[in-house]
Amino acid sequence: MAALSDVLTASRVPVRLGRFVLRMFRPQIYVTYGVLWTLTLEGSAEALSGPSSHWTPSGATVVRAVSVVLALLFARMVDEQKDLEYDRRHNPDRPLVTGAITVAELRGAMALITVLVVVLNALVSALSVLLILLALGYTLFLVALERWSPRIGEALVANLLVSYPVQLLLSVYLYVSLLTGDAIDGDGRVVPLMAMFACAFLQFEFARKTEWRRDPEARLYSEVLGPRGSAAVCLALAVGAVALGLLLFGTRGLLPALSLVFPALGAWRFLVRRQPSGLMLPAMGFVLFFNLLCFYGSTAIAIGR
Repeated sequence: MAALSDVLTASRVPVRLGRFVLRMFRPQIYVTYGVLWTLTLEGSAEALSGPSSHWTPSGATVVRAVSVVLALLFARMVDEQKDLEYDRRHNPDRPLVTGAITVAELRGAMALITVLVVVLNALVSALSVLLILLALGYTLFLVALERWSPRIGEALVANLLVSYPVQLLLSVYLYVSLLTGDAIDGDGRVVPLMAMFACAFLQFEFARKTEWRRDPEARLYSEVLGPRGSAAVCLALAVGAVALGLLLFGTRGLLPALSLVFPALGAWRFLVRRQPSGLMLPAMGFVLFFNLLCFYGSTAIAIGR
């Protein structure tokens, strides 16, 4: 009977993981973001590479997009475990708190993700394997770092400084994977290119944690910088992303610049209308349209040469 019970329990794991993913890693948001991030960085890097570059998607593009999405899911699973004590106090409906998923199930899924990204990237290059593993490994390192120094986990800005490199490592993975496939010729413009993606992501990060409500125990940037200060940082990051796009693409960067209407709308909703979470949806709109328009503009450059 015990063996039968174990079999029945194991058979339910994929369903439990599926429910976790649908709730905590909404595909319409995270998968869209991961794929757009991959395509935009790849198209932009090839457009900047030289007059002989003509962007076309390939099997390696698919591998990179899938790897980025899986790495984001891996990070989401790590965060769920890392924040368990905080969630028990402030988010009692989270899957790990309620028992809808277990730590063992999440770790099993993380092991499977690791195997999948290694196998997939082995088809591209050894360096791609190394870099995607480095990104996953750094995510795990953050857990050990916060256990060694709990103040890092509690101090929101300090936590951002040590956790953001996960996103940066994924951008480096995408760029270097292109280099190893001889798809691009690398040059110094990689620095503003990486900074552009950093600004676009960070404006969303600040937007989702900026509210008018005051709660000293809440993990909100508005608790550290004040609601107006946090909203100003969010808007400045969006402007920074657009400015870097103009620097990289010249007049072709004017089209992505139109995406500024979203953070401007968000600032008006939040600062003037004082809507509690007025920045969130416009910030998502900015990330979506800025990436889409950068992708369109950069591939138009490459294809038109």
